[in-house]
Amino acid sequence: MWWQMLAGAAVGAGILLLVIAFSSPVPGVAATLARLDPSGRRTLTRSASQAASAGNGSIDRVREGLGGWLESMMAGRGWQLPRLRADLAVMNRPMSSHLGNKLLFAMAAFVWFPAVVWLTGWASSREVPIVVALVAAVVAFFLPDLQLHREAESRRRDFRHVTGAFLDLVAMNLAGGRGLPEALMAASSFGDHWAMVRLRQALSNARIMGWTQWEGIARLGRDLAIEELRDLASSLALAGDEGARIRASLTARAESMRRKELVDIEGEAGESSQSMLIAQMLMCIAFLIFLAYPALSQL
Repeated sequence: MWWQMLAGAAVGAGILLLVIAFSSPVPGVAATLARLDPSGRRTLTRSASQAASAGNGSIDRVREGLGGWLESMMAGRGWQLPRLRADLAVMNRPMSSHLGNKLLFAMAAFVWFPAVVWLTGWASSREVPIVVALVAAVVAFFLPDLQLHREAESRRRDFRHVTGAFLDLVAMNLAGGRGLPEALMAASSFGDHWAMVRLRQALSNARIMGWTQWEGIARLGRDLAIEELRDLASSLALAGDEGARIRASLTARAESMRRKELVDIEGEAGESSQSMLIAQMLMCIAFLIFLAYPALSQL
């Protein structure tokens, strides 16, 4: 009975999703702009992926087509997905490719898992593979998001490490007699690490657009979902408006970021040690059971 109930719940959830997808929402400004110019939006989002995957075969074209269709539908309904966009911005990946991968994974799981169940003979009816296919498709649809978020968090930690070195360089340039804008640009010119390149691009874009440099840093922190950059931008804005002791403030902020990074590393090391201890305890318990089983079986 519970298989039928689960299948009915899955069918009901699918019908609800179809109603939500094809209903007419109240359009906002972003949805209206996306509907008026969907081709331009899709061109902007797919330019990087097309340049990277030019000539790689029909699978890439299918992925881009599915991802572009899903992205246009989401943009037309005003679905922003800020966490997903921030993770993609950190990894420098287009939205259309990621959405296409999600759809391809879901379709592959929907076909592959029922085939495995039927071939292995685990199911004696047709209802069980259908339920397995639906569950597998949903899980496979969200698996790329989990992998993306894990990789993005690793790159954010790397970005915070580079930001600490960047603040030290800014303080050194300030000590050399440069002003704050010149010190920021000079500090971002050291090295070709991807985080330093993103900082340099943010400062250059702020100069081109007529923003202040701390506003460019704040926008970069908002796009990448890095709170430290937004806090840094607030400190720089305060220093630029009120003439605070920016050099000592930047040095103290860099030191605090390094301490926080050290605490995080020690915490990860502690978690790894606990995992190794649990694995060793399980091995000891299994070995004791292996030794005691012949004697206990004779009782």
